[in-house]
Amino acid sequence: MDIRYVQSFVAVVESGSLAEAARRLDLTAAAVAARVRSLEEDLGAQLIQRSGRSVRPTAQGLKVLESAHALLRSARDMQALARDGAAEVGELRLGVFVSAMTSVLPSLLQGFYRSYPHASLFVEPGASVELCRKVAAGELDAAVVVEPQFAVPKTCEWIALMDEPLVVIAPAGTAEKDAHALLRNEPFIRYNRNVLGGQLADRYLRDHGIVPRQRLEIDSLLAIAALVGKGLGVSLLPDWSARWEGGQALVRIELPNRPPVRRVGLLVARHSPHVALARVFADHALQALGEGPAQAAA
Repeated sequence: MDIRYVQSFVAVVESGSLAEAARRLDLTAAAVAARVRSLEEDLGAQLIQRSGRSVRPTAQGLKVLESAHALLRSARDMQALARDGAAEVGELRLGVFVSAMTSVLPSLLQGFYRSYPHASLFVEPGASVELCRKVAAGELDAAVVVEPQFAVPKTCEWIALMDEPLVVIAPAGTAEKDAHALLRNEPFIRYNRNVLGGQLADRYLRDHGIVPRQRLEIDSLLAIAALVGKGLGVSLLPDWSARWEGGQALVRIELPNRPPVRRVGLLVARHSPHVALARVFADHALQALGEGPAQAAA
């Protein structure tokens, strides 16, 4: 069985299109289709079927998909082990929680690629809890996530990258500078309570007896910043003001006393063949965020 055929099958399933799979693999659609047919002949089963312009896996295709992923991971791991410690070589499978994809990841990669231009990364966006599960299961080598609220598995290590205290953001030109007054009196755009940052904000409001005039609830820091910048309300968020893009007209108002903090870090699979590369990435991430060398914790 040619592993390139397995790679083509996985690319077709993930993209839902022969044309898109061909683009990702830098092949023609005909070549990708031929590879998948050869794999089907080797396995004696139909793996994909066309539905208009899209392609989806058959029942048999779904059954073998996880094994196909595992085979590709094993092949990448074998290459990394054969190189024996060349941190700058190989593919790092990195998870990144959704809010960090556009606001944090580009600056982290900029410094990393400056030092290791030949390193290859596969980046998977997702919710922090799910990304932690994938690191623990060996499906990802590492993940940039919000600090998990459960014990880190012994097979993983946690490297703290930055702390984000809660702050109030309001439209530029807001005359009121008292954080609690703004939260009580202005229309409130709530950060989704299904994620940790939103839960911290909700707990802070309840602890201080603040009942906001909620206008809407949404799970996107950048979207909330854009809405506040348009004068649609105020919000209580982890402080990402230095990383918001788009020139929103915002003011940042600190909470009194010691505000709750959301911590962001890197969860690394200890036994990944790419653990050296993951730690190199962590060191560059800390440098990009103005910290020192990576400090691992169990």
